[in-house]
Amino acid sequence: MDQMEMHNRLHHSNFNFERTTSVYNGKVRDVYVIDNNWMLMVVSDRISAFDYVMPRPVPYKGQVLNQLAAHFLEATKDICPNWVLSVPDPNVTIGLLCQTFKVEMVIRGYLTGHAWREYSAGKRIICGVAMPEGMKENEAFPEPIITPTTKSNHGHDLDISREEILKQGIVSEVDYLILEKYTRALYQRGSEMAADKGLILVDTKYEFGKADDTIYLIDEIHTPDSSRYFYADGYAQRLENNEPQRQLSKEFLRQWLIANDFQGKEGQVIPAFSDEFIHEISERYIELYEKVSGKKFIKDNSENIEDRVMRNCKLAIESLSK
Repeated sequence: MDQMEMHNRLHHSNFNFERTTSVYNGKVRDVYVIDNNWMLMVVSDRISAFDYVMPRPVPYKGQVLNQLAAHFLEATKDICPNWVLSVPDPNVTIGLLCQTFKVEMVIRGYLTGHAWREYSAGKRIICGVAMPEGMKENEAFPEPIITPTTKSNHGHDLDISREEILKQGIVSEVDYLILEKYTRALYQRGSEMAADKGLILVDTKYEFGKADDTIYLIDEIHTPDSSRYFYADGYAQRLENNEPQRQLSKEFLRQWLIANDFQGKEGQVIPAFSDEFIHEISERYIELYEKVSGKKFIKDNSENIEDRVMRNCKLAIESLSK
């Protein structure tokens, strides 16, 4: 990776588009609401871990996430409608502005991650769903379980049961049954697509919104930032031997941070990222894109990525009806 690639990255997009009615800057995405009808999402090259944004952006990360999300949204639009209208730039998606449901639909096919931590602590119910006795870490559930989360006032995900969602009126029963139906069908499609590539879609999450009484799938799906993948080859043997599974995710970044004494805890300092490590992260994301999608990743090497993104965004906005 040459020096131009290393330094010409999209860290922030402080654009001032006409017709913008509001702007939201997330950990990774910058979202511009246009005419209160459309959402323009710029996927930056920022990378986060343990709820912290790392100090240096990663070349091509935004392009990987945006194009991988577009790939899976296109491949699942027969299951449920999604928010996307166009992808006018490698780092940009534009689509319908939806009223977001205040829950994330997490679905788990395997006992790992948060579910395993709860299980190993002796709990056998998660989000109101019973987990069988005698399971091992990374073992498949008899059938996938839905374990929704909701946001607290501090922005952290909190487990919540279907019963509590309905009791609190967070989502109506009619809508929630549709969300469950879509979640199971999307996970089934994602699992089939992963299996074709020699992978296992372990768990993932979906977000939904509503516009004109229609429920839409929103945000990204089946990306390394929203999903966990295992390599299928050797899975059974590693499970039998109680060995860690080979993962295709950004777990390697979390492990590197832990090894360098950072887990997002108070008083800890984010370690410095060398050029070599930034390059490694970039290559890992590109490898993941190609493995999961089955497509060759084409690097966009514009001389000025910010100018390119701004130019393409302006053209996309002009094409929207006023």
